[in-house]
Amino acid sequence: MTEPAPAPARRRRSLGFLTPELIVDAAMAIMERDGADALTFRRLGAELGVDHTAVLRHFGGKDDLLLAITDRLLAESLDGLQPSGDWRATLSELARRVRRACRSHPHAAALVAGRTARRDHEFAGAELVIGALLQAGLRGREAASCYRALVDVALAYSAFEAVQLTLSDDAVEGDRRAWSREYLALPPDRYPNIASVASHLPEVDAEDQFEVALALFLDAVELRAARAARTARAGRA
Repeated sequence: MTEPAPAPARRRRSLGFLTPELIVDAAMAIMERDGADALTFRRLGAELGVDHTAVLRHFGGKDDLLLAITDRLLAESLDGLQPSGDWRATLSELARRVRRACRSHPHAAALVAGRTARRDHEFAGAELVIGALLQAGLRGREAASCYRALVDVALAYSAFEAVQLTLSDDAVEGDRRAWSREYLALPPDRYPNIASVASHLPEVDAEDQFEVALALFLDAVELRAARAARTARAGRA
């Protein structure tokens, strides 16, 4: 009786097929299937059917690989995006796209959302965001500061959501029920402020939270731009 052929992931292959893009594909697949802790070069080699040292020919180490994964999430966020003539619409759309990419790859996003990729897609995203902020009326240090803050807000929120998506179903359900159970049951005489809004807390979902946070930030950009314009006019008077 002939032995079955080895599984493709285990079969040693010619190294000509191996590319950085394929390695990133495999790394993200491992994390989404088995969690971020499962990502090692040996595991990558087994996934790709090569010796793990072949992966090191494309990436100098794990941190280099993580930066490439960061860039992949940004690439997905930017794919097909056309800047709008409206700065607010451009920033809103990009923030929503970053969130969708992170939700599609929660284990990867939870691991790398705080990194600076230093690659082409990050630079392309920065060009879009800074251009929108300049269009809004911000300049110089204030535009740079708001760019950094907007990116951090969008990625921090997306990473927060990504961590939630990696939790067990029981943990997620317990957290969800807290708003309609524990918060509603709090004694009003001890927690009068919570009691005044407790009935509304279960109505707030993830979409609402993200859109409110985004709108608050963009409102602040608008106010800062208006203040800068007033200061400039006063300086010319």
